[in-house]
Amino acid sequence: MMARDPFEPSEACPSRARSGAPDGPPTRRTSARVACLLGGVLLALGPDPAARAIWPFDADDTPATLEHRAAELLGEAIRTPTVNPPGGELSLARKLAAALGRAGIESRVIATPGPEGGPERAAVWGRLRGRRRSGEDAPRPALALLSHLDTVPADADEWSVDPFAGEIRDGYVWGRGALDAKGVAIAHLLTMIEIAHSDAKLDRDLVYLATPDEETGGLEGAGWIAANRPDLLEGVGYLLTEGGGIQIDSTSVEAPRPAVWGVTLTEKAPCWIELRARGRAGHSAAPTRDAAVPRLIAALDRIRRAEAPIRVSQEVARMFAALAPLAADWDRAGYANLQRALRKDEAFRRRFLDDPSQNALVRNTVSITVLEGAPKTNVAPAIARAQLDARLLPGESCEAFREELAEVIHDPKVELQTILSFPSRSSSSDTPLYRAIEAVAARHDPSALVVPRLIGGFTDAHWFRELGLVAYGFVPRALTPDEARRVHGVDERVDTATLARSIELMVEVVRSFDALETEEARKGSGRESGRTPSKDEGPSVRPGPSKYRKDAD
Repeated sequence: MMARDPFEPSEACPSRARSGAPDGPPTRRTSARVACLLGGVLLALGPDPAARAIWPFDADDTPATLEHRAAELLGEAIRTPTVNPPGGELSLARKLAAALGRAGIESRVIATPGPEGGPERAAVWGRLRGRRRSGEDAPRPALALLSHLDTVPADADEWSVDPFAGEIRDGYVWGRGALDAKGVAIAHLLTMIEIAHSDAKLDRDLVYLATPDEETGGLEGAGWIAANRPDLLEGVGYLLTEGGGIQIDSTSVEAPRPAVWGVTLTEKAPCWIELRARGRAGHSAAPTRDAAVPRLIAALDRIRRAEAPIRVSQEVARMFAALAPLAADWDRAGYANLQRALRKDEAFRRRFLDDPSQNALVRNTVSITVLEGAPKTNVAPAIARAQLDARLLPGESCEAFREELAEVIHDPKVELQTILSFPSRSSSSDTPLYRAIEAVAARHDPSALVVPRLIGGFTDAHWFRELGLVAYGFVPRALTPDEARRVHGVDERVDTATLARSIELMVEVVRSFDALETEEARKGSGRESGRTPSKDEGPSVRPGPSKYRKDAD
């Protein structure tokens, strides 16, 4: 039996939209058509149909459950290599675009910049067209679901499973990217498909965007798209991506703490700096006072000993005030008025700052991450290098921070150069999208707390906040602190039931937002809403070469 190409539509289930070229909004489908298309989506990412003829259906031809479909799709995505560097996301982008196309959703593979002679890089874009109500001059602002295709590396020797096998075992999908962020890409994919196969259309477009290069800053992924492809964001006013989620308590079965639905409104700004210390080169058997390595060590020691002042931003004050009901009795008042407590309550200040994650939210931080000296033990190098990962509070300038570090080092033979920086931007919580998340949380868990967050890390959301979009970090995926710590760590995995539930909740968030935003617009609400960026606006990133402006095959 000759195996057919899993990306080619079968005669029994013809494609309604061609991957790579928009064909307009999908038409209404029958239940049989839905089952057929869902099978095609899985075949697009799954094994050769000749080897497993009835996969992914059970023997009785019953369509697979959402949990099964999501797990199989994620396993295949993990098996598709996209470790960054070097990336090489084109293959996975093609698979996801084919999956969208099989579901009747217009899709494209977008070529993005990459190193000359290196693997091809790409993003995948899809658009599910909403209905246009009679009497409306323009469609309602679209909502984008953003994820990324690349992952950080993984050392197989440290894992209990092959980190790139996408193994499904013991109720989990294991592998690098299961949480960050191939799991998000698959959840968004199936959210699009579930809504596309429903008879109830949205009042707006729903946009799918999965980009390369996020793990190394996103300049040649989301940043390049924001600067060079405004057509992909046409009409978009709101965006959801990684960076927040549902934190659940795993420590107490009898009296668990309420779940926290954390919605990230802003992030600390990265300020990555390289130090270069210069000194006399020569044989290390005769050390000199002017050697580069000791000079670098002295500079790093001064940086390590310096302590940035405490500053409680408005976002952090609101975040801890919202968390006050969960705090210990003796800390509750301090959480409710964080700035005052840190200034006047020494015992609270000590307890609060002893937690590294909390300390990082109220001051600028510096981590020494890279060191480089001589290539051999008996060589004194002319230059020794170090790299710093500084994270700045909203409103701080990387240039000013670098100048402050130079004053701390106080050595003209140590040069400082910025490697990566961009400003921090915030989105308001006074929007129908935030209220939709609150409404879904209240329906499913009345005791849950919806908390606006600032996070110490950064995501691709900032590229789109700079365009004026309301961009939140929120994936409705319930994780314990132990599960969340596996991001970028050993034995990264996601529970298959949790993965499926996150898709169901995301569908509900999208629909709740759609209804709320439409209702508020009709009532003429003065509350903030998403704004579509003009073609003249964009973040300060390098434009990509013109050859990358065409879509990939």
